[in-house]
Amino acid sequence: MTDLDQLTQSLARNLKRWRNERGFTLDILAARAGVSRGMIIQIEQARTNPSVGTTVKLADALGVSITTLLDYEHGPRVTFVPPEQAVRMWSTEAGSYTALLVGTEAGGPLEMWGWRLMPGDESASDPHPSGTVELIHVTAGELTLVLGGEAHTVPAGTSAAFEANTPHTYRNEGTAPVEMTMAVSVPPPR
Repeated sequence: MTDLDQLTQSLARNLKRWRNERGFTLDILAARAGVSRGMIIQIEQARTNPSVGTTVKLADALGVSITTLLDYEHGPRVTFVPPEQAVRMWSTEAGSYTALLVGTEAGGPLEMWGWRLMPGDESASDPHPSGTVELIHVTAGELTLVLGGEAHTVPAGTSAAFEANTPHTYRNEGTAPVEMTMAVSVPPPR
């Protein structure tokens, strides 16, 4: 079984488990996530590997982290994730990527991501639920952070925090790769 097959199987099991645990019907989850009922059925039957955007929408709607949707089981109180086990959720042929480094459910989903954006690449995100906060720290290059249509320059060594309930884009308009670490805190479901 390939890594992608394992990821698809874990997502199928965990999506169904969390949907049932929350008491959500397929229609309720579809409405909360803005994802079609048919797509949710395909994911739960491990017949498709959804996009990062779809996975984020489902995790947000369930009030869990992407880590939780992808993990086979909850681990011990201390979880170690070696570099080769970080989950790459997005990548481009140019070499850009996001890697989910580690996450937890304590006090609502909290995730830490490693990012690399090659020159000319960008990653756009739909708004997350109200109360979601993203923290970034740029370690190399110069990031262009676009929030609600307004561009902000974030050079290496600089950190930023923002509420992520508006469309936002991470963009590399420079000539050198951008590397950054990002933490995402999602409020627990109400």
